[in-house]
Amino acid sequence: MSKPMRCIIYRQKGAANSVLELVERPIPTISKGEVRVRLMTSGVNPSDVKMRAGAGNNTAEMPFPEVTPHSDGAGIIDAVANDVTSHKIGDRVYVFNAGWRRAHGTAAEYVCLPAHQVIALPTETSFMHGACLGIPAMTAAHAVLSQRQAQNSTVLVSGGGGVVGRYAIQMAKAAGAKTVIATASNPLSMETAAKAGADHVLNYRMDDLATAIMDLTGGIDHAIEPEFGVNADMLATVLNESGSIATYGSALAMRPEIPFYPLMFKNITLTMLVVYLLNNSDRKRAAAAIDSWLRSNSISKLIAQEYPLSATAKAHQAVEQGGKAGSVILTIADE
Repeated sequence: MSKPMRCIIYRQKGAANSVLELVERPIPTISKGEVRVRLMTSGVNPSDVKMRAGAGNNTAEMPFPEVTPHSDGAGIIDAVANDVTSHKIGDRVYVFNAGWRRAHGTAAEYVCLPAHQVIALPTETSFMHGACLGIPAMTAAHAVLSQRQAQNSTVLVSGGGGVVGRYAIQMAKAAGAKTVIATASNPLSMETAAKAGADHVLNYRMDDLATAIMDLTGGIDHAIEPEFGVNADMLATVLNESGSIATYGSALAMRPEIPFYPLMFKNITLTMLVVYLLNNSDRKRAAAAIDSWLRSNSISKLIAQEYPLSATAKAHQAVEQGGKAGSVILTIADE
């Protein structure tokens, strides 16, 4: 493999169209414990965009002199280290955490990763869908599976029109929820949540959301929450005793005030999660559930926009602009 690969890099943080470059680099060689994946697709997630921009919790400092962005992707294994027995050449796979604390993510034709960061992709699942699984689907799966009892439960999914929220609706249903109620903020998001299978969809900007939720459900067993700070009081009102919350964000209130006693006297379990740091046990449980749900067609992809690798800057801008339903994906190669 003497010819180089194409990849996207940035050498400083800033606007997508200013810092992202399409370059050629040597095809990486595998080290001990690794496999190399010839990538077909790469997922563009909000966290990837914020990392490149130095926004959110990300600083303007470069973690490495040169970064190839993106954590998620899917493709075909084309090289396996001698000490790896879990994978073989030709396997269809998806990857996670490729761009997390690493310089070499999935906005490239090839990526080398430790074997445990590479997961088998069912033959019936497209590479396009595979590029959505590392961050959005894994976040939703862990959030759904963190509840005490999934069967016959009533689940609230805030932000149900988002990529994670949409998966969470489908997964909660697949896990045995009796009723799933979702919130969203505009007609497109509300329609997306309804099509995902939510039994009820409410506009979270409405007056007295908590009363509306209680009128529809009588109480919530498990809540999946992307904006914990602004919704903490509402959750304390609608949750049933011994209920639970799985939250993966609080950007609008980064130091939230917690209604401690209302939650404590309902015996509520609060789980805070960041998908990059799931332990091996939780990761394997989520991956196994995703595999089962893919094979049973319980979860589906929703792609908002596709871009070629050369248009990565436009893909980042599309994520930043919002106003869409579904994931933004780079197509790198054909199967």
